[in-house]
Amino acid sequence: MPKMKTHKGTSKRFQFSGSGKLMRTHHMKTHFRRRKSKRMLRQLDEMSPVFKGDVERISRLIPYSD
Repeated sequence: MPKMKTHKGTSKRFQFSGSGKLMRTHHMKTHFRRRKSKRMLRQLDEMSPVFKGDVERISRLIPYSD
């Protein structure tokens, strides 16, 4: 059985937390960054959990990450 290929775009955007939750990055961090408040930019730096309906679909794209 051949190895499965990891989707590189997905592997750069998602990762599993220590407790096993799939976490995602935020968008809106680069364009027009100067006009956004510092508080908002700090909040965008944190990762947040993926919607549970999408976890299985995304996990298939990154098979060796857990």
